[in-house]
This record gives sequence, structure tokens and C-alpha cells, in this order.
Amino acid sequence: MDTKETVLNILQELTGEDLHDKMDEDIFATALLDSMDTVQMVLELEEQLGVQIPVSEFDRDQWSTASKITAQVEALQ
Repeated sequence: MDTKETVLNILQELTGEDLHDKMDEDIFATALLDSMDTVQMVLELEEQLGVQIPVSEFDRDQWSTASKITAQVEALQ
């Protein structure tokens, strides 16, 4: 499974929403993820995709859409 699909699967698990057609929807502005969900998302991304996401460098603006999350993870891989 590729990075994009893994990201979308994790987000669907956490939000209950299929974001395939909403790749640029702000998941924080629409309240699809709260702070606890965000922590879970980071843990799942690290576990499933083998990346380290430094919490000190986590900027919600850079992780606010499925497209941005995919790009950030790919940059860390």
C-alpha cells in the first residue's frame, strides 16, 4: 500500500470519513480531528509508515489536510 492510501486509511479510522475526494479539506477547521486524535494519527503514521515525527516540529498548518500529511510523511521517509 502506498503512503497516500495508508494516510487516508488512518484518517478514515480516526474520523469515520472517507477523504479520498477531500484531500485538501482542513481536518482541524472542520473538527474532524481533535488533539487526542492528532496524537493517535502521529503514532499510527510512525508505526505504519516507519517515520519519526518530531512533536516539537509539528505545525498543524503543515499537517492540516490529507494532501499535506501525505507530503510531510513522504518528506520524512
